[in-house]
Amino acid sequence: MRTSKPPTQRQLRVGEEVRHILAHSLSLQHSGDSMLDRSSITVTEVRVSPDLQNATVFIVPLGGKNLKEILAALKEKSWFFRKEVARQLKTRVVPRLVFQADLSFDQAQRIDSLLRSEKVKKDVEE
Repeated sequence: MRTSKPPTQRQLRVGEEVRHILAHSLSLQHSGDSMLDRSSITVTEVRVSPDLQNATVFIVPLGGKNLKEILAALKEKSWFFRKEVARQLKTRVVPRLVFQADLSFDQAQRIDSLLRSEKVKKDVEE
């Protein structure tokens, strides 16, 4: 069984820089897509592949509204955001951007509600 290696310092640094560029670009609301320009979108994390060729961008729309439509619009406009990253990122390679919903907040909320449930409280008390 092969375990994946943790990200290198360079991957983390490039991912964080890409996250800042995308967050700023989304806040300017000038992508040309009305769905994206009127939505408040948070870029929670960017994971970059070891060769810096690909980046997975995790996003959360404010209130979780219109998630599917926003992801579709981001996929359609990924060329625009890659161009923004290329303009500002100081690397030889500009990663291809793949946008995904960040479900970690939903999972954390689900775990929290489970821990607060009566059944779990009863088990912990015994």
